[in-house]
Amino acid sequence: MEINNILFTGRLIKELGSLLDSSEALKGKSLRFIPENAVSMEDLEWADAYVAFQPTENFHFGNIKWIHSLGAGVDRYMALGKWPEDVLLTRTITSFGQKIGEYTLSYMLKDLQHHDTFDGQQRRGEWKMVAPRGLNEVKVVIFGTGEIGQEVARILAYFGVKVYGVSRSGVKKSHFRQVMPLEELDDTCLRDADYIINTLPLTAETERLFDADFFEKLNQAVFINVGRGGTVDHDALLAAMDSDSVKAAVLDVFEEEPLPVGSPLWSKPGVTITPHISAITTPKEAVACFLETLECVESGRKIRNAVDPGRGY
Repeated sequence: MEINNILFTGRLIKELGSLLDSSEALKGKSLRFIPENAVSMEDLEWADAYVAFQPTENFHFGNIKWIHSLGAGVDRYMALGKWPEDVLLTRTITSFGQKIGEYTLSYMLKDLQHHDTFDGQQRRGEWKMVAPRGLNEVKVVIFGTGEIGQEVARILAYFGVKVYGVSRSGVKKSHFRQVMPLEELDDTCLRDADYIINTLPLTAETERLFDADFFEKLNQAVFINVGRGGTVDHDALLAAMDSDSVKAAVLDVFEEEPLPVGSPLWSKPGVTITPHISAITTPKEAVACFLETLECVESGRKIRNAVDPGRGY
């Protein structure tokens, strides 16, 4: 596939423009770096490649042959509807797994080492021993055993965490003691879990997967969402926290971002909210993945980060 006109848009355009300015791989190609709200219909007709975190509000495929998502998720592109067979979709793959592994580990340690308890005791001038739990004492169930889920599993397993996985296929993957197909998920496995970590993409199968039926199977587990906000029924999550099925929740992704000011999640005791920072795409990483993908697209080499629109990941 030959690419000549590349349209870049979104929050990283200044940084991307600076980093790509002298790239030998882009010599002879025409580039446009335009803010999302300024992309015109003519720009979209001009481009044969579109590079952004998401489609613009006025997006149409026009003459586009290749779309490259600057993030790992592509659900906003999938929301466009039926995908043209002749348009390639790729996503950014960087050190997301490492970053998300560190993110989840930090909140697990905060819980196991009783940081909030000791912070409260310090403010009250209270000396009371509470024994920490070791990482090798806990069980984690990770939903999604792709690149990110496997890296999170690797990091946690290194510290002795008992890691189990859930995926569409149930195919065995490294660092998991067991991987179960989604439709054959064992209730006992959920009941015994100390932490549930969601890394799943948003698809027709995963939308509202974590609902009231799911949460009632838990027994004081901590729910960590670094996948997609639309996979969770947040009303059901809050109800589960009231019934003690869920001990606490760490949420980094939401259906609507920024999370609306009036959301009950902000003030719910036990809920930790972070602004979609568990795996930020840096400009250098974005450029490296884009250029690698461009080379594969034009040379015909295997594209490791291609998305199957039929599956949504």
